[in-house]
Amino acid sequence: MYESIIQLNLHDKKKRAEWMTFMKSLGIADFSDKEVDAIDFTLGMYDGDQLVGTGSASGNVLKYIGVCNKGVTQGSRFNAIINALTSRLYQDQVFHILVFTKLKYSESFQHLGFTELAHTELAAFLETGSPNLTDYLAELPKIDQPDRQKIAGIVMNANPFTNGHRFLVESAAKESDWVYVFVVSTDASLFTTQERVKLVKEGLSDLQNVMVVDGGAYMVSYATFPSYFLPSNVNNVTYQTMMDARIFRDQIAPALHIGTRYVGTEPLSKTTNIYNQTLLKELPPKVNVKEIQRNKNESGQYITATNVRRAIQEGDVTKVKDSLPTSTYQFIKDHLGILQSRIKKGMNIDGN
Repeated sequence: MYESIIQLNLHDKKKRAEWMTFMKSLGIADFSDKEVDAIDFTLGMYDGDQLVGTGSASGNVLKYIGVCNKGVTQGSRFNAIINALTSRLYQDQVFHILVFTKLKYSESFQHLGFTELAHTELAAFLETGSPNLTDYLAELPKIDQPDRQKIAGIVMNANPFTNGHRFLVESAAKESDWVYVFVVSTDASLFTTQERVKLVKEGLSDLQNVMVVDGGAYMVSYATFPSYFLPSNVNNVTYQTMMDARIFRDQIAPALHIGTRYVGTEPLSKTTNIYNQTLLKELPPKVNVKEIQRNKNESGQYITATNVRRAIQEGDVTKVKDSLPTSTYQFIKDHLGILQSRIKKGMNIDGN
């Protein structure tokens, strides 16, 4: 049996090579910068001088879990490494823990107190601790007599909030009694979560039947969704979107009585188009999906947040002024230097 669990320094080339060799022996071969650079700490379990188990954490997400069960009771090493990881996170004042894992390991995590939130044929999404999904849903604003109301939902990153986002929400608001607008919660965007929520609220403040809420841990963004354990022939975007759709369909929508999810058509981004197509496949009939034609600015160009971020990088925001609500435009003008410094430090401005 193992003798110790210690922290591994993956910046040490020898330790990193040992760790990668061990993970490869277990069928894990994705060590991309996107996955590994996000790791905050890694624990290693040793039987003598032999690495027999490991696990990592990125924020409150467990990843790169792997154990060798040769010569020991099935599950003992897995249990030990998960308990060590959760104990370390608790010490760091992290009390809500998520894990994305192969579907076949979901039951093992459930035996340790994790709750499965959604799964696909390949993967499962689980959580433990608090505040959990039940707590998140309890904090959201509720609607009186929801069974008599037409309630819609929109999920957006809004990086930043544009007139395109505004048009989508306006369309939903005209056709619905109430609209929940969920803002994806991740600080992997040029605009922080706090900034994005603020701009969305300001840009929609005149729409009385719209509620802007934080997406919490349950509107999963591509930036934080681990995919290192997937087979190489699996499309990551499809897998991520399918999981996202099933959480919304089976957990979020029923609790809030959301009957329709609104999305904008996507003529420019392949990734977002895949997202829309997956929603159309996964959500109905439980949740209807309505696509709204993406609108254009005064110059006849499609309004995109990507173009706004590029204008910020170039220092000429006036050329996208007609794509932005006044509140967003003013915020960018007032914080242009800060936003440009984030880009210079390596913040990606492409994507959605």
